[in-house]
Amino acid sequence: MGAEGGLRERKKLQTRAALADAALRLALEKGPDHVTVEEIAEAADVSVRTFFNYFPHKEHAILGRNSEHLERALDRMRTAPAGESPLTTMWYAVQDVLRDLESDGELSRRGELIMSSPTLLYQLMLSSIDDERQLTAALAERMGEPAGSTRPALIVSAAGAACRVAMELHKAAPGRPVLELVREGFQLLAQGIDPAFGPSNQKDFS
Repeated sequence: MGAEGGLRERKKLQTRAALADAALRLALEKGPDHVTVEEIAEAADVSVRTFFNYFPHKEHAILGRNSEHLERALDRMRTAPAGESPLTTMWYAVQDVLRDLESDGELSRRGELIMSSPTLLYQLMLSSIDDERQLTAALAERMGEPAGSTRPALIVSAAGAACRVAMELHKAAPGRPVLELVREGFQLLAQGIDPAFGPSNQKDFS
């Protein structure tokens, strides 16, 4: 049963990857708005019904959305070392997902496509909102803060902003890898993005 289950999971991963690859390739060739689910399914050699077993709509396939990425990030939250800072925990979770996406060689092209398409950008923002809610709840629990606390929500949102800014910057300067730009964003967040706002120059935003 274990071998059969493992084979089944590998086939599912292969099918998901084939659909995401086909969706991205067609979107790059024709433009995201001109690609249909039927075309993606045909290119991946599966039925339309099979397509909907993996993605709710074509935009999620083009985005390469994978629920396992969120589950891995949530697991990273739960198993992070006790002394690790919350922002560091977020960095490792984000880095894990980005390296996985980067391994298929399509992270840069997908990022450029997303930033050039209002439809894809909107879908990314919608899906990111739900992800951030779950990540915020997990981070708040890890930090021992009650639901609705500002700090964990800001950390998660800032991590998402670092990724979106990195994709936009990569579009303007494709020579710099997305992962490198995201790392730079996290470093700035850790150091403090306003150099004039330090211990000797505190400000009350009231």
